[in-house]
Amino acid sequence: MEIYHNTNGESFFEDRSPAMQIGNPPPYADGEAPYGRQPLHLTKMHGLGNDYLYSYGAVEDPAGVSVRLSDRHRGVGADGLILILPSEVADFRMQIFNADGSEAAMCGNGIRCVGKYVYDKGYTDSTHLTVETRSGIRSLTLSTRAGKVCAVQVEMGRADVQPPLTLQAGGEEITCIPVSVGNPHAVVFVPDADAVPLKQLGPLIEHHPQFPGGVNAEFVTVTGKNRLRMRVWERGSGVTMACGTGSCASAAAAVAAGYCDPDSEIAVELDGGMLAVRVQADGSVQMTGPAATVCECEVPAC
Repeated sequence: MEIYHNTNGESFFEDRSPAMQIGNPPPYADGEAPYGRQPLHLTKMHGLGNDYLYSYGAVEDPAGVSVRLSDRHRGVGADGLILILPSEVADFRMQIFNADGSEAAMCGNGIRCVGKYVYDKGYTDSTHLTVETRSGIRSLTLSTRAGKVCAVQVEMGRADVQPPLTLQAGGEEITCIPVSVGNPHAVVFVPDADAVPLKQLGPLIEHHPQFPGGVNAEFVTVTGKNRLRMRVWERGSGVTMACGTGSCASAAAAVAAGYCDPDSEIAVELDGGMLAVRVQADGSVQMTGPAATVCECEVPAC
């Protein structure tokens, strides 16, 4: 540990030894961190820019870890933390924590990355998996290229589409279609999704009294035959580049409203890219999209 000085003449302590750099083993006897706490090994992954930190196994105080490390200025930067855990009813179980520390029931982009994680790291050699979530068990089909997963199809279960609901928010009336795909969504069809003041309207809908548990807000424009443009404010995370469950909810709402065809591939354009969604006549939804690894990292446990 050495004393350094910044440009303002202020002193601070920092260990710049090679052993303290990310990717190098900790300089403790037998790998033991101070007070017996090991550094956290995490993998940062994303689905169309919807990025999470992934841990294979439980971590202490996962809600607090998610808040601390999701910070994009003082942490690693992410939309939350996802734990990959053993399951008694499926191949794996995922536990999802939003950037604010709240626990989510399901994450469409996240579950695709779970599939890539366990296959690429050798925890399974099967391209057909089941993953337990708080919303139920989901089935995954992995597409590979050069031995690595490049895309994942997820059987998302049935979408529950409710009648339109009119809200008072921000001094105006907003009509939304409530949809559940294991987590709650409010889908708002608008002439131009890109013109919506997402940071203003998003939290008003998320915390609207009509949704006492909070809700994800999607603003959707029909841009062509079976084509949607969607932007999202996610419950517990705010603006994100993509939302897999939100894409499924938007497609299901569009089919219910007659904007898109059932049993057809619907292209959903998000800020982070494209997802393909298919809504069957019985309401069952399939989602297909990419998954990518960003980096491996070790961070202090506290």
